[in-house]
Amino acid sequence: MELEGKVSLVTGASRGIGRAIALKLASLGSSVAVNYVAIEASNKTDAHNVVENITHLGGKGMSVEADIRDSEAVKTMVEQVIAKWGKIDILVNNAGINRDTLLLRMSDDAWNDVIDTNLRGAFLCTKFAVRHMMRQEWGRVISISSVVGRVGNAGQCNYAAAKGGIIAFTKSIAREMGSRNITANAVAPGFIVTEMTNKLPPERRESMLAMIPLQRLGQPEDVAELIGFLATERAGYITGQVITIDGGAFP
Repeated sequence: MELEGKVSLVTGASRGIGRAIALKLASLGSSVAVNYVAIEASNKTDAHNVVENITHLGGKGMSVEADIRDSEAVKTMVEQVIAKWGKIDILVNNAGINRDTLLLRMSDDAWNDVIDTNLRGAFLCTKFAVRHMMRQEWGRVISISSVVGRVGNAGQCNYAAAKGGIIAFTKSIAREMGSRNITANAVAPGFIVTEMTNKLPPERRESMLAMIPLQRLGQPEDVAELIGFLATERAGYITGQVITIDGGAFP
């Protein structure tokens, strides 16, 4: 229970990697705010299910709806968490989308949607959350980037730009916030089993596996274990780093 007494906010936590992160932080003793956006009706149900699972673990959870692209919505979300638990110690910027297509076919909307959600969303959530971390002089900001943000990928220039931006953003706020005992790190997953990868054709999955020395796709829990560690006191001297978790595909 290394995070007993801590409060975490995880964006995009109704499913996939975000869900695994929320459950991991709860298992370590943190109270967890599960963010979701009500684009699909199932998102609300999924978020409530995550909170129920946290409760079954003996922990404390709450679901909070907010479109992280919207400044006022993010401000309200942070205020809701503060109103319930009095503080925010750990922010995990996990929410993200993809709108994949080649550059010459990419619409303005496809570019803007990905940048606004994946990069602007992380900026807004961090901006409002760290104000409270600064007052208590302790905090963890952990943002989910991607190996694509490091090495690029054809058909994903919008996604790669956003995830690369998160890396630069993380390194910058680590320098700004270090004097307040707030660490900032980015995690760059590779091929992780999610709803997105489950929709890939078999031949694409096989080509992905051929790139991975460990010869398996990662699980959301693999990412969550690393997030859990970075949130603890044991990681107190790690900041401004990008940690890749990809089975050795992109050393």
